[in-house]
Amino acid sequence: MKILLAVDDSKFSEKATQALASVCRTPDAEVLVLRVIEPRFYSVPPQMSPGYSPETAEARKEQRKEAEEAVGRIAQSLRTAGFRVETRVGEGEPRSAILDLASEWHADLIVLGSHGRTGLQRLLLGSVTEAVARHARCSVLIVRTP
Repeated sequence: MKILLAVDDSKFSEKATQALASVCRTPDAEVLVLRVIEPRFYSVPPQMSPGYSPETAEARKEQRKEAEEAVGRIAQSLRTAGFRVETRVGEGEPRSAILDLASEWHADLIVLGSHGRTGLQRLLLGSVTEAVARHARCSVLIVRTP
């Protein structure tokens, strides 16, 4: 069984990891821990050539390093629990990146945490979990945190 665990370095992702370790105990389980970094700018003005803003590049490197450390910690905890684990840090819009990788990797299950936002917050911020649940081609386990 191939399980994609999408994390975002929050307490919700921590709960999703714990749920995965306790619920999805199959002998042949392979887990891919994914963290998607959202770009700070979706479109760059034409006058901003690479190197135009070195602080932006430095911030991105730092953000990527933190993401790699986070998925590394999660992977180690899952390895300790007996799973075969690989990690990946992607960049882009989280909904699309999770769905694309799940399809490309042929995931049987996607596990993610839910922030449980409702109303205006959900409308303004959107819901990665909801988009993944609606559009995934495989089963999705949503771990809610009270």
